[in-house]
Amino acid sequence: MGDGVTKTDIATNQSDSLTLHHFDHPSLVLLSKLLEGNNYGQWSHIMRIALSTKNKLGFINGTINAPAKIDAKFPIWECCNHMIFSWILNSIHSDIAGSVIYAESAIDVWNDLHDRFSQGNDS
Repeated sequence: MGDGVTKTDIATNQSDSLTLHHFDHPSLVLLSKLLEGNNYGQWSHIMRIALSTKNKLGFINGTINAPAKIDAKFPIWECCNHMIFSWILNSIHSDIAGSVIYAESAIDVWNDLHDRFSQGNDS
C-alpha cells in the first residue's frame, strides 16, 4: 500500500465505532419490518444485530458515550449518533416515530422504546 497506509490502519479504521462509510446515509433502512409496538422483542433483536454489523451497537447499549462538547471527537460522535437515530426512526411505524423524534440521542430513543414496548409482548 504505497501511500503509507497499512492493513492494520485499515482494519483499525473499519472497526472504529465513530467511522461512517460512504454507503451509510440517513435514509438507509436497516430492517424490512417496522416496529409496530407488539413486535418489540423481535424488532429490537434484529435492530441490535443490524447495528452490530455496522459497529454501532455501543451507541444504544451505553458503551459508547458522548464525549464532552469541547472534545474534538464530539462532532464526529454527534454525526454518528444522528445517523443511528435516523436509522431507528426509519425502522419504526410513523405513529411511534412522532413520539420520539425530539429525543436528544439514539440511546434515549432506544431506552424510551424499550420502556414502552418491552413488557407484555414478544420480548
